[in-house]
Amino acid sequence: MKTVIHVNQHVIRANKKKGENNPVITCKNYKSNTYAHEAIILDANGEEVARVVYRPNKPLPCGAHVWIETQHEVKTNNDEEYNQTCEAMDRLTNQTQDIWNEVTYEYT
Repeated sequence: MKTVIHVNQHVIRANKKKGENNPVITCKNYKSNTYAHEAIILDANGEEVARVVYRPNKPLPCGAHVWIETQHEVKTNNDEEYNQTCEAMDRLTNQTQDIWNEVTYEYT
């Protein structure tokens, strides 16, 4: 099941302005919205792979109040391997579209 984790900036600002500590992390799926101060991301075996954290009273040295922590390797879109994968997917998508256009043209 797909879950989207959203950080609500409006609640962060309201908490800061009013001195409150309302949850700012929303975990959304097709069934529900769950609000929290931390969201733990688990793999298929139930092992923690990452954690989204909101700690307004103990921010990171850079000042961040919300961040993601993991003990696993992280790839970014600046990684060469990631870029090569994206380029390969784009080529495959274009080839598929070309084939579809040819088939559609032949039958119209």
